[in-house]
Amino acid sequence: MGLHFREATGVYRKTLPYVLLQFGIGVLFALFGVLYLGLVGWLALRVVAGDGGLSLLVVAGVMIVGLVTFAAVWRLVQRYLLYMVKAGHVAVIAHVVEEGEAPDNQIRYGMNQVREYFLSATGLFGVSTLVDAVLKQFTRATARLEELIPVPIPQQLETLLAIVQKSIVLAVRYLDNAIIAYMFVDGNENRWQSAREGLVLYARTWKTVLGSTLGIVGGMYALSFVLLTLLAPVSAALDVLPTALEAISWLIVAGLVAIVHTGVVKPWVKTVVITTFLVEQRERTPDEGMENALADRSEKFREIVVKAENDDPIDEGRQGSSGTAETLGDATA
Repeated sequence: MGLHFREATGVYRKTLPYVLLQFGIGVLFALFGVLYLGLVGWLALRVVAGDGGLSLLVVAGVMIVGLVTFAAVWRLVQRYLLYMVKAGHVAVIAHVVEEGEAPDNQIRYGMNQVREYFLSATGLFGVSTLVDAVLKQFTRATARLEELIPVPIPQQLETLLAIVQKSIVLAVRYLDNAIIAYMFVDGNENRWQSAREGLVLYARTWKTVLGSTLGIVGGMYALSFVLLTLLAPVSAALDVLPTALEAISWLIVAGLVAIVHTGVVKPWVKTVVITTFLVEQRERTPDEGMENALADRSEKFREIVVKAENDDPIDEGRQGSSGTAETLGDATA
C-alpha cells in the first residue's frame, strides 16, 4: 500500500494559505454558532424562569428549531462558499503535486481554476455528486470484506468486519476530491471525459488509494477520540460553573474542537488522499477492460460516459453561447 504521507505533508505546508482561509471561515462561523445557540438557550431558560408557564417540552422544541435552523444555514454556507473554497484548495494541491511549487497568489489561482473548470457552484456540486455516487456504487460492488477474505469468517469477527465496512464507506467520501484533482491536472476541455478517465484510473488503483484513505481516516477519528478524552479535565473544571455558563462554555469547547477538526485535520487528510491518487496513477492509463468493469458496477458511471461522449456542458443552466463562467461572487450570492 502506497503511503505518501511525507510528500503530502510537504504539499499541505505549501498550501497553508488555503488551510488558513478555511480555518478562518470555520472560526467566524463557530463564533456565530456559539452566539446564536447561546442566545437561543438563554431565551429558552428565560421562558422557563418566567411567568409564561410553558413546559420544558416547548422549550426543547424551541431549541430543536434553533438547531435545525443553524444546520440549514451551515449547509448553505458549505454548499455555496466552503464548497468553492475547498475546490480551490484541491486545484492548488493538484498544481503543487504536479509542479512541485505553489502558484503565485494561490487563493486567486484556485478560485480561477474552479470558475474555469466548473463555471459555478452548481456545476461543481453536480459533478462532485455524480462522481461520489460512482465511487460509492463501485466500492459497494468491489470492496466487500467477506469476499476479499479467502477463509471463513468466525462469528466473533463479524461485528468488527461490519465496523470496518462502515469505515470504508466513510473513507470513500474523501475520494471525490481526488477525481476533481485529476480533472484539474488532465486539463481536458471535455470535463466529463476527464471525470470518466479519472474514475477508470481510480478503479485500477482502488486497493492502494482506498487502503491509504481508510488508514488516515481511521487515524483521524482516533485523534478525535483522544481529543475527547482530553476534555475530561475541562469537564471537571466547568462543572463548578452555573448551569447557563457551563452550557455556553461547552458550546465554546465544542466549537474549538470542530474548528480544529474541520479547518486543520480534514484538509490534511484531503491532501494525503489527493497526493496518493495523483502519484499512484502517474504511470497508468485508462483501459477499456477496466472501464467496462466499472460500467458494469455503476449505473452512474454509465451516465458520465454518455455525458462525455456527448460533450455535455458541466452546468447547462449557466452555459451561454460563449461559455463564459459566472463570477465567484455570483456563485456564492
